[in-house]
Parts: sequence; C-alpha cells; structure tokens
Amino acid sequence: MERARLGDKVKVHYTGTIADGTVFDTTRDRGPLEFVIGRKQVILGFERAVLGMAPGTMKIENIPCSQAFGERDPELEISIDRSRLGNSAQLQLGAQVAVKLPGGKSKKGVITELTDELVTVDANPALAGQDLTFEIQLVEILGRDSRLDEGLGKIPKGARESKIFFG
Repeated sequence: MERARLGDKVKVHYTGTIADGTVFDTTRDRGPLEFVIGRKQVILGFERAVLGMAPGTMKIENIPCSQAFGERDPELEISIDRSRLGNSAQLQLGAQVAVKLPGGKSKKGVITELTDELVTVDANPALAGQDLTFEIQLVEILGRDSRLDEGLGKIPKGARESKIFFG
C-alpha cells in the first residue's frame, strides 16, 4: 500500500480545533488542501502527521504549539503612537494593520487596545501559544517533487517559517 513520504504532493481534508474544541479551520466546506511534504508549506506538526499515511485513511493528531505556530512572543506586541498610523478615525479593535518591527521588517498585526495616544498591535500569529488538534484525511498522493529526493527538502526544525496559516 502506498504511503505518503517526503517529497510527495498530497491532497488532504482536515478540521483543526483548539483545546476547548473550537474549530478554527476546516477544508470540508471548500475542498481539500494540496501541499508537498517537506516544502514548509504547512506547519511542521501537520507535515509530520501526514507522513506515512495511506490514501483514504484518517487520523487525529495533537500538535504542540512548538510544532505549530510557536509560543507567543511578547516582543510582537507593540504599542505605537496613534498619529503614526494615519487616519486614526478608521482604527478599531480587531482590525488588521501593518506595523514595522524592530529591525525594520513589516508584519501584519491585530489591534488589541486603543487609547487616545496609543494603539497596541499584536503581530503574533493568531494561534501562537496554542496546542492544536487536527482530524486529517489523506485523500490522494498526487505525485513526487524529485528535487526533494536530492536532500533539498528536509523536514524543517522550526515551525514559524510555515507559509500557510490556518484560520
């Protein structure tokens, strides 16, 4: 029986939940997710969970935050002078804004607090600091990425480099 391995392009259905059972994302209402195992297109724990699965099988995988979006980083909670954000009349709690981090890098964040002078923005991933549970069904193995066979696509050690953010 064929099993998913490093370099395979796979198609999966999943439902992701946090500790209290709240669903934060699912493919059931939009069609399966496709990715190449080893390309850092999904979080580390999700990639590892799919390794070794056979098409048509389903599993439930608990993924610690260290293999998901990492711990919350207090340095990514930034207070900014309200006047630096332009049209402050448009600012509201929960809105997304781009902020410059120390070192000059820009990142999107969510407004978590507003005062007359300051805006506090949290640029941590929404699921940072949370252990996640996924129900995963491997729908199909679509083929292989031969470049990964040459050792260029080892499973990543860090999870924050993931390009797909669930939710």
